[in-house]
Amino acid sequence: MLNEERIILMTKMASYEANEGKKNVAIGSYFRGDYIGWQVLKSIISATIAFVVVFGVYIYYDFETFMTDIYKMDLIEFARHILSMYLWTVGIYAVIAYVVYMIRYMRAMKSLKLYYLNLRKLSGMYKQ
Repeated sequence: MLNEERIILMTKMASYEANEGKKNVAIGSYFRGDYIGWQVLKSIISATIAFVVVFGVYIYYDFETFMTDIYKMDLIEFARHILSMYLWTVGIYAVIAYVVYMIRYMRAMKSLKLYYLNLRKLSGMYKQ
């Protein structure tokens, strides 16, 4: 005999597993600190690459002026300025990434908790 409540619950759980469940299970397989740390590290690497590309394009865009002014400028002060811009960029990007991935982790764990509660509920339905 078919139990309508059990079929509805199974359909809801199958839909979850097919869509966002895969992503949440992958996130849930990490500890909180490991997941957030790994994602922030990847974000810092991406921000570094982006900064180097943007800086290279900036230098290339005005290369003639840069080459004529390179003998007039204080290179140590220029390097400090570029380093401080880099640190600010990467620092802000890392903080934003930390917040975003912390929220994603919390949402995934909350969703997985609900999924596991539904699994227990479904198991209880089968025992009856």
